[in-house]
Amino acid sequence: MNQQNNPFGAGSAYSDQTSGAVTYDAGLRAHMIRLFNAVAAGLAVSGVAAYAVYSIPPLAALFMNPIFSIVLLIGLMGFLWFGMNPNKLLQQSLSAVRTKYYIFTTLLGASLAYIFAVYTGDSVVRVFFITAAAFAGTSLLGYTTKRDLTGMGSFLLMGLIGIILASLVNMFLKSSGMAFVISILSVLIFTGLIAFETQTAKRMYNAANSDDTNHKLAIVSALGLYINFINLFQTLLRLFGDRR
Repeated sequence: MNQQNNPFGAGSAYSDQTSGAVTYDAGLRAHMIRLFNAVAAGLAVSGVAAYAVYSIPPLAALFMNPIFSIVLLIGLMGFLWFGMNPNKLLQQSLSAVRTKYYIFTTLLGASLAYIFAVYTGDSVVRVFFITAAAFAGTSLLGYTTKRDLTGMGSFLLMGLIGIILASLVNMFLKSSGMAFVISILSVLIFTGLIAFETQTAKRMYNAANSDDTNHKLAIVSALGLYINFINLFQTLLRLFGDRR
């Protein structure tokens, strides 16, 4: 298979100076496919959870309650910080890491049930595929670029903190203009983070690691990409979604 037909293998190629042949790191390619499969599975679980909660009135009333939503968000942040800490996850069994990942994606998905009540089904589907296309293109860029994105990643993380603070302030100001600016900046930040985290995931892979270790690394990386996908999806939905 040549490089043009194998975009996810292109970044892992190296030249054999003796024969001039190009050898692809099949292990890295398999690692990245495993990672993106985990992202896709997490999104599928979240989608099912969101629609299931929306379809069951008592659950919908509970998860769409503002106070419960805030408590759930704080709980998810705590679970992410303490239960999904990358260093701790690597010391746990693969089954435990996988279970925690799907618990998180299920609960976060349940918290997204509101989108089916606020936006039309057609616009939710349309924006999801727009997000998926943007995610795929940005991830491919992050995988194939030779530029070190570490500096950009630090800048984007600082920008993310600024966006969060600005969003909290706008909860009281309720400025539509400020909300629009925040959404535009959020799109730029989340797409940039997708490229950065894809490159980071690629660098985390080590052929010398055991298969279990690399599998856990794939799930850890998938978690970050999954969260950025969800954030980008919600931002694009606010910009382009059709409200009921």
